[in-house]
Amino acid sequence: MSSPNLHPMLNVAVKAARAAGAIINRAALDVEAVRISQKQVNDFVTEVDHASERAIIETLLTAYPGHGILAEESGTEHGAKDSDYVWIIDPLDGTTNFIHGFPVYCVSIALSVRGKIEQAVIYDPSRNDLFTATKGRGAFMNERRIRVSKRTRLNECLVSTGFPFRTGDNFKQYLAIMADLMPRMAGLRRPGAAALDLAYVAAGFTDGFFETGLNIWDVAAGSLLVTEAGGLIGNFTGEPEFLDQRECLAGAPRIYGQLVPLLAKYSKFAGIDDKLRASDRMRAVDPSAQSGDTYARSTIEAAPTPPAADEPAADAAPAPRKLTRIRREAPVTPAEGDAAAK
Repeated sequence: MSSPNLHPMLNVAVKAARAAGAIINRAALDVEAVRISQKQVNDFVTEVDHASERAIIETLLTAYPGHGILAEESGTEHGAKDSDYVWIIDPLDGTTNFIHGFPVYCVSIALSVRGKIEQAVIYDPSRNDLFTATKGRGAFMNERRIRVSKRTRLNECLVSTGFPFRTGDNFKQYLAIMADLMPRMAGLRRPGAAALDLAYVAAGFTDGFFETGLNIWDVAAGSLLVTEAGGLIGNFTGEPEFLDQRECLAGAPRIYGQLVPLLAKYSKFAGIDDKLRASDRMRAVDPSAQSGDTYARSTIEAAPTPPAADEPAADAAPAPRKLTRIRREAPVTPAEGDAAAK
C-alpha cells in the first residue's frame, strides 16, 4: 500500500520490496524445499533470491521503463544501460541465514541518481519492519522517524560486524580487529545481513557497524538510511566515498569518530606506517605464533607489541628442554636394594 507521505519513486520501491518479501515469507514456511546452489565457498543463492529479484525488477521497470538496474544476481542484464537513474537491488540479503531458518535477512533497494543514492528501502519480511529514506527528508521505520544512537562512550556501545567467510579473506586481520575493539565496547554482534545492520544503526538499535568485502548492493540503501538518521558512513579511514571500496564503517557521529582511529590501520587505503602497525598487531594476536594466553595479552590496551612477540619460538623452547632433562635424570636414581647403590 502506497503512502502519500513518500516520494513517488520510493512508493514504487516499497511496493517492489513488499512483493519480494511475500515471496520470501512463503518460502520460509518450508525452507527445506528451497533449491540452493553455491556461487563460491560459503556463498549461496536460492531460487528465492532469483524469484524475489524478478518481482522487484518487474515492479520497478513497469513504473520506470527508462531506468537502469544493478542487481546482485542478474547484474545489469535488465533495464536501460545509459540511464542516470539506476536501481541497486539485493533481493535477499542474508541468504545463508534464510536457508538455515535463522530469521535475520532482508530486501534492499536503492535508487542512484547520477551516482548519488537518493531513495532507499530495506524491508525485513520476517518482522514486517520497513525502513525508508529519501535524500533530505529523513529516515523512517514503519513511518516513524528514526535517529542514530545518542551514546557517546564507546565502552557503552553495541557494534555489529560481519566475519570473513570466503576463501582468501584475511582472517588474521579480523582477529586483530576484534582484539582491538572487543575490550573497548559493550558488545560485538554478527547478525549476518549487512543491509539490516545498517538499518539498525540508523534506528539506534546498534551504535556502529563495520565490515569488509561488501558489494554496492549490500550497502547502498543502508548508507542513505544512516546519513538521513544523522549518522556517518565511510571506509575505515573515514573517507565518505566508499560504495565501491568493499569496506564500510558506519555509526553515530561521536562513535564513528572513535572507531576510525582504531580501524584506519586495517584499511586497504592506509598509509605504509599504519599498514606496518597493522601487520605487527596481527602477528601479536595470531594464536599460531604465541602460547595459549595470546587473547589475554592482546586485549590489554592495543598498544605496543611485547618485545618477545616476534620471537615466540625462542621463549617457548626452554620449558620443554627442562622437562626433557628431568625425564633423563629420573632413571639414574638408584632403586632400593640395588647393588650399585650400595
